[in-house]
This record gives sequence, C-alpha cells and structure tokens, in this order.
Amino acid sequence: MTERLRTQQDDVHFRILRLLQDDPQLSQRELAERLGVSLGKVNFCIRALLDKGLIKLQNFQNSQKKLAYSYLLTPSGIAEKTALTASFLKRKMLEYEQLKAEIESLKQEQDNVLPG
Repeated sequence: MTERLRTQQDDVHFRILRLLQDDPQLSQRELAERLGVSLGKVNFCIRALLDKGLIKLQNFQNSQKKLAYSYLLTPSGIAEKTALTASFLKRKMLEYEQLKAEIESLKQEQDNVLPG
C-alpha cells in the first residue's frame, strides 16, 4: 500500500473512531453520510477496525423492536484513536503552514503587480 493510500485509510479510520466515540449508535449509513464516503467503504473500514480489535459490536433491542447495533471503542481503540489524532494533527498543522506560506507569497505577488 502506498503512503498516500495508507494516510487516507488512517484518516477515515480516525474519523470513524472519533464519530463512534461521540455516538456509538451511528449506523454505517449515517457514518458514510457524515464522512462523505460510500457505504461500502465504511463497511470495509468497520470490518477492519473490528478485526484489529479497535471496536467491538454490541447489539440491543431499540424501542421500535428492531435489532440495533452500537460500536464501542475498546481500550486499544482509544489508544489507536489517540495516536491517529496526533498524526492527523501533525499533518494538518504542516498543511496549514504550507497554505499560510502560499497565501503570503500570493499577497506579495499581488502587491508587486497592483500599484499601491
């Protein structure tokens, strides 16, 4: 797997873990909508997170007499989310600094072209 694909996958895993920590009863469809990815991709990622032991599945009966699921982060899931958070934050800070430098460069370029 390329570094870029690994980063994208880590980002989706991070976002899923973050959403599930806040609301363990989100459906895969709701996760897909919030993340802007396909339902199939969410299903694939959920299975990977389950296989890695980062989340566990708990089923229960909801008030409409339908079986519902809750995705709970395991202790290793919480640790992984923490590590992914640090990595995500580091990457976003670097992107921010690069974007900030590009904006400054464009401002200077514009100031040199337009008379004061």
